[in-house]
Amino acid sequence: MADTERNARPEPIEYDGPPDYRVVGRHGVYPETNHDEVARFNFLAQMNRHLSTKIMPGVGEAFEARVEPAFKKDKKRGFENRHEVRKALLNDPMFQWWSALRRATMETRQQAGRWVTLRQADELNAKVRDLTEGDERLQLDPGFKQPRSTEAIDHHCMPGSYHTELVPGDITGPANYDAGIFATTGGMLGRYNDGGGVAVAEWVKETFGEDFKPKRILDIGAGLGHNVLPIAAAFPDAEVIAVDAGAPMLRYGLARAKSMGIENVTFIQDDVSDLSRFEDESFDWVQSTMFLHETSYKTMPMIFAETQRLLKPGGIVLHVEQPQYADTMPLFEQAMRDWDAFYNNEPFWTKMHEIDLDDWMKKAGFGDNHLIHGGVAAVVDKDVFPDAADDDSEDFGRKAAWHVVGAKKVA
Repeated sequence: MADTERNARPEPIEYDGPPDYRVVGRHGVYPETNHDEVARFNFLAQMNRHLSTKIMPGVGEAFEARVEPAFKKDKKRGFENRHEVRKALLNDPMFQWWSALRRATMETRQQAGRWVTLRQADELNAKVRDLTEGDERLQLDPGFKQPRSTEAIDHHCMPGSYHTELVPGDITGPANYDAGIFATTGGMLGRYNDGGGVAVAEWVKETFGEDFKPKRILDIGAGLGHNVLPIAAAFPDAEVIAVDAGAPMLRYGLARAKSMGIENVTFIQDDVSDLSRFEDESFDWVQSTMFLHETSYKTMPMIFAETQRLLKPGGIVLHVEQPQYADTMPLFEQAMRDWDAFYNNEPFWTKMHEIDLDDWMKKAGFGDNHLIHGGVAAVVDKDVFPDAADDDSEDFGRKAAWHVVGAKKVA
């Protein structure tokens, strides 16, 4: 007689983790990946998901049960700011464990992506060169000097940051970024890592209506263009200019655009704190997406002033970022969001997120009654990717749910 209990199949567990790396969209210059590389990226995506959904809540529990009571007992008062919270967390084994794993996962992600691109560097560089050489939509400056904010930092542990070239015409840095961001976000930026740009384009159309038809759009800190290309596709009649300091990013960005059939974007190398190459009031829309936290406190007022100068009357400027540290945000959450500043090579993160951006917009010349606020979450293909808007997990600083801060220039 059969042992029905022994042979019975358990009910399948509903899977709610990241999608498989093999469904990632592969445009014409996307790096090829073999079986082991795919497995490595899948592991890293799963690990990041595990850290945010299983381990991070334990840090919160440890804070409430041990860290905060110990601080109050010792100091005879509560925490006054996020810096005190962070320093107290440093002594707790739960925070130490989570932080060490998160840092190790990021370093491993960079190592994995770097190997993918380095082993096929010649082929990738040649593909991009064939697509971009002689194209007027790529404007590089051989004598360009990197701002200190990019030159001195390997942002989020990325070797050489956004600008380093191992050989003339190198694009392995941005190819690494493009291929590996899936592992960091768990697929929450969508098939082509462009769900943020898709969300911004949709939000602008919903917010400003059909009458808003920009003829000229400027994207600052454009990187490899994954956020600006959906905007260009959504406004095909507009001339779109993407500015960044990194030549490899710009080369890769144009090649990426052309391979995806997007032809209305020009990629220009420049310092976004001084865009004097462009005339006053020459853009209808100036945009940045997850860029401000990677620029210095010193240059941010210059950037805000430049955006005001460049906008046409009636034009808009939008900065899409993680939320600011307001009084309504718990100090524990602020301290956890600060992790990237101290342990992920994002040194400007902490200062940038405590700034009163509304005040800075007003000082740049925008009127108090013309400020713009909103929120966007990455738009992804629900058939193969989880929808970030429906995901209630939190990964302080990395979740693809952002705030929009901007202004309209009075006509």
